Amino acid sequence: MTATDGGANDGGAGAGSGDGRTGPGGDTVAAVVRQWHAVRPDLDTGPMEIIGRINRCAALLQQAEDAPLRRAGLSRAEFDLLGALRRTGHELTPGDLARETFSSGAAVTKRLKQLTERALVERRGDTRDRRVAHVRLTDAGRDLVDGILPEQLAYESAVLSGVDAPRQGELAALLGGLLGQLEGRLDALRA
Repeated sequence: MTATDGGANDGGAGAGSGDGRTGPGGDTVAAVVRQWHAVRPDLDTGPMEIIGRINRCAALLQQAEDAPLRRAGLSRAEFDLLGALRRTGHELTPGDLARETFSSGAAVTKRLKQLTERALVERRGDTRDRRVAHVRLTDAGRDLVDGILPEQLAYESAVLSGVDAPRQGELAALLGGLLGQLEGRLDALRA
């Protein structure tokens, strides 16, 4: 196992103990890197130090769950779908929503069914093509997003409070650069 596996059972970093404890002088990924250096000193573990930490951060953030969303009875994926409808300001097709939320069509269909049952979104058929649906927020859906977004942003600010504002800006810029590269190249790397 490597530091990039991101598995939940091992703390996402491949630490042998599986308890997520940090080793001396760092986080769990630092401990994994030291272990790899001991058994394979010939390998450059630099990529592991970045990707392993991104995976570990993502796993921890997912495990923590978003308290404001949870209180509203929403998953992050459902909120992302509602947020896409709110921020674009117009109806979207399920295919548009899949692209906006980086989700599969099947996942969007399932979420739309749940959100429709809760009267947070409405679907209407296309007048020209009966196979196409258009989705929009209901008033209740818009009010829910508008009410929860400030609370969710405050929660996310609290999660990041250990990193000062200038460093948060640097981190956002670095991650933005990485994301832009990956979005443009990842399919080619998989081939």
